[in-house]
Amino acid sequence: MSDNITTKIESGILYITINRETKLNALNIATLKDIKEAVLSIYENKEVCGVILTGAGAKAFAAGADIAEFANFSIEEGKQLSSIGHFKIFNFIENYSKPVIAAVNGFALGGGLELAMACHIRVASSNAKMGLPEVSLGVIPGYGGTQRLAQLVGKGKAFEMIVTADMINAEDAYKWGLVNYVTTQEELLNKCFVITSKISSKSPVAVKTAIKVINAGYNNKQNGYEVEIEEFGKSFGTGDFKEGVAAFLEKRKAVFPGN
Repeated sequence: MSDNITTKIESGILYITINRETKLNALNIATLKDIKEAVLSIYENKEVCGVILTGAGAKAFAAGADIAEFANFSIEEGKQLSSIGHFKIFNFIENYSKPVIAAVNGFALGGGLELAMACHIRVASSNAKMGLPEVSLGVIPGYGGTQRLAQLVGKGKAFEMIVTADMINAEDAYKWGLVNYVTTQEELLNKCFVITSKISSKSPVAVKTAIKVINAGYNNKQNGYEVEIEEFGKSFGTGDFKEGVAAFLEKRKAVFPGN
């Protein structure tokens, strides 16, 4: 990995910080690849329960893609850029087995907002501004923004935000369901830590399965109800289920083996 990001593992959480502050943490291809590599690095690490993703400095989570990188792309190059982003990075994060929380400080625009929307949970600082301004450049969101925004805020609001290119503030983002919480900049990472710590006390197998099943409901190639039935049944064969039930009956805190 390059210096486009910084990482640290602390209290069982992987912190990833987009480290391009002078460019408002704009997302070039190398940075997206670094983020994926960092997330993938803790896949089999049972000591790490989740990821908190944020941007360096006080101004931006990620203020869009690095436009200079694709300014002269052909049609085919543009299609490839979107495809790689979808299938190798953004969908990967959305379907990752451990929860990924976006700590949105300042601007989250274009690809930056698309990255935040690919995360499982979003917490925004009170100074956050979010939007998909791509139509101002003569393009559309290309990393899943047209789909995930509509899933989160509804079709009508997604139409409005995308075709006007308007930004919304943190309180409106909360009102529309785009973020889970709004807090101060000073408390932003701590709020994400509290959420991740709460998740860490639960069954990692069940958490992984819940992520899979919830996403199945938004996949038109799957029947979410059928996936739920199948995965619910599988749960009864896990060590986590046996430990969870035993702990409940014995009135003690569960110590999940993670299998």
